[in-house]
Amino acid sequence: MDKAMEKSLQGEDRRSVDEEQEDLSFEEIGLDPRLIRALSKKNIQQATPIQRVAIPLILEGKDVVARAKTGSGKTFAYLLPLLQKLFSESGPKAAPSAFILVPTRELCQQVFAEALSLIESCRVNLKIVQLTSSMAPSDLRTALSGPPDILISTPGCIPKCFSTGVLQPASIGEALQILVLDEADLLLSYGYEDDLRALTSHIPRRCQCLLMSATSSADVDKLKKLILHNPFILTLPEVKDVKDDVIPKNVQQFWISCSARDKLLYLLSLLKLDLVQKKVLIFTNTIDMGFRLRLFLEKFAIRSAVLNAELPQNSRLHMLEEFNAGLFDYLVATDDSEVKEKEQAKVENNSERKKSRKRSKAKLDSEFGVVRGIDFKNVHTVINFEMPLSVAGYVHRIGRTGRAYNSGSSISLVSSDEMEILEEIKSFLGEDENKESKSILPFPLLTENAVESLRYRAEDVAKSVTKVAIRESRAQDLRNEILNSEKLKAHFDANPKDLDLLKHDKILTNKPIAPHLRDVPEYLIDAKTREASKAIKLARAAMGQDTPARKKGLRKKSGKSRDPLKTFTAEKRKGPGGKTKADKKESGNNAHKHKKGRTT
Repeated sequence: MDKAMEKSLQGEDRRSVDEEQEDLSFEEIGLDPRLIRALSKKNIQQATPIQRVAIPLILEGKDVVARAKTGSGKTFAYLLPLLQKLFSESGPKAAPSAFILVPTRELCQQVFAEALSLIESCRVNLKIVQLTSSMAPSDLRTALSGPPDILISTPGCIPKCFSTGVLQPASIGEALQILVLDEADLLLSYGYEDDLRALTSHIPRRCQCLLMSATSSADVDKLKKLILHNPFILTLPEVKDVKDDVIPKNVQQFWISCSARDKLLYLLSLLKLDLVQKKVLIFTNTIDMGFRLRLFLEKFAIRSAVLNAELPQNSRLHMLEEFNAGLFDYLVATDDSEVKEKEQAKVENNSERKKSRKRSKAKLDSEFGVVRGIDFKNVHTVINFEMPLSVAGYVHRIGRTGRAYNSGSSISLVSSDEMEILEEIKSFLGEDENKESKSILPFPLLTENAVESLRYRAEDVAKSVTKVAIRESRAQDLRNEILNSEKLKAHFDANPKDLDLLKHDKILTNKPIAPHLRDVPEYLIDAKTREASKAIKLARAAMGQDTPARKKGLRKKSGKSRDPLKTFTAEKRKGPGGKTKADKKESGNNAHKHKKGRTT
């Protein structure tokens, strides 16, 4: 499609949005009543801007490229019309009718859960499966038997299905009706271009194709040329003359200038002085740095978990569920996708180095990704402990907070080496156009006196977190998670409630926490910091987040006795006089004592 046609389509789409009312309901955009009831159970009453425009177009059978910010409802924008179109389907088929391809396993699981909940609420006979490239051919064959109506997978799994004969290219040409590429701008950067090309040669011309993305990039343009036919381009920069920012206005952005050595000190000051709103998501660029943070924070009685590509998928998913449920407040996430790309390029130039890397390091999951698409629940603060290597990385990290138009904030710790990327980010966000709404401001609540008061403690503890300690704790955590994931899987399938007993924020070190590090003495806190901390605590109490979910659960379950045998009470047998044997014995003893006392 040439640029003129694309431009005209964009103009039509913008006019259609402007002409519509902001409070359009799902009935008015033609959604099935069963889906509307399912949405009402999720407390979703109104369509978002991207849904108001995309759903009617998809129901008409148009190819659509939709770009909208994170948390704007893109998943439901394609899931709802896709399910509605499959409701009316009937008859045998040789392959799935719809493919949904996503870049990571975590996003695959999330989309699968959302689609399954909608199908169950609608009570329709649709079968949905999710596949991963690590599945054995027998498991793939079992999952695709039927076949299912909807297949959710990463692109890397499709060639494996072809090579093992689980999927036949001819059957895909006959049955495939809808192809969805979610987080399209990440699919090519994750190395799925060859996998997508292997699939596109078998996609029928009549197949409806949908591309969903948070940003526009050269990769998205490449996919458009590869797969789509005259699509509608929905960039939605304006709704009723209100500009749709790349990062929503409900997210406040701050930055703190500090040296790389002092980053641990500044992070401790933010968390220990209660200057940030919980829950907190902390991003690092490497797994080692993630465990360094965890070990450092443990010394100050701040418990956290590290989400990384080394962990088994079951453990990662359970960790996300626990964090979303509020069982712990601090999650350290390793966003090493850009770092891995650079390392992979270097390793490819040196085969010997590649072999040694394979022997020395645990195998990482190539389909792991925590930055894109995953819907973290109620994350109020995102902290960039290490700055991302690109502007897109920053945008998608910040997108983990302020989702579904809730408020949020981000704090970036920027060293002198990272000032260049900060300037790029400011330029991208258009700081010159509107400084009030788009600029990344200096963090105002943390004073220099408050930081310096904790310096001695922080530097002393930081020295104890050595490379050897990081390596040992990383290996220990991996062993524990593999044990939880594999050996106990069958038990948890039979006893799902026992899964709650697993804690991902367990302390890794055996040494007890020093009492003087657990709490910050009052004399170290200056007046400004004390007032800021008090305001944050009041806001937390107002939102009902004063007590962690795990402590609430334990408080409810607390009782005098845990022994189930002691919960039964047996009725005492009574004698002729209406007294039990114990009563008679008691009265006899009292009479004997009385007689003895009188004799004396």
